[in-house]
Amino acid sequence: MNFDLIVNAVVTLLVTIDPAGLAPLFLAVTGGMDSTQRKQVALRSCLMGFAILVVFVIAGSGILTLFGITLPAFRVAGGLLLFWIAFEMIFEKRQERHEETAQKAITADQVRSVAIFPLAIPLLAGPGAISAGILLSNDFASPTQRTGLILIIGAIIFVTYLVFLVAEKVDKLLGETGRSVLTRLLGVILSALAVQFVADGIKAIIAG
Repeated sequence: MNFDLIVNAVVTLLVTIDPAGLAPLFLAVTGGMDSTQRKQVALRSCLMGFAILVVFVIAGSGILTLFGITLPAFRVAGGLLLFWIAFEMIFEKRQERHEETAQKAITADQVRSVAIFPLAIPLLAGPGAISAGILLSNDFASPTQRTGLILIIGAIIFVTYLVFLVAEKVDKLLGETGRSVLTRLLGVILSALAVQFVADGIKAIIAG
């Protein structure tokens, strides 16, 4: 398997899922829960997020075909979406929107369902991560490569699970300044990857 392809997949999925950025949000939606309850929520949300992403990695192209959407067109659209997410990360808009979503879950007293909403959807398996998964599945075409992509997703979700387990420590370690710097740095990286997605999509459209 191409090493550059693996690095590209890891970086793309890592910055779109953003485990470190989800740590304070996990604390917000699990406020009032004890350690055992938080572990249950963490496990359930990660399993659900992983399942959703795997479905789109495996059947994403088929879903596009069903709606008559070409992969190059989706690559351009997905790239633009990723760029918008990167823009929000750089200017700290994404965190504000996620915090608003988390707060709605708390006020609705959805303690049992917070693992599904908003943690699994849309924070873990959001539009950006789903788009990235579908786009990357085109590059990981063979069964072996597709399995490798699923393993990459599993590894990142596992990292997210570990971050959830130590969310309080991570939040204190990063601090406000640390979270701001990390989020903006990841945003710049994601914007460059998004531009590459758009460029490749336009190139494929022209060639076709």
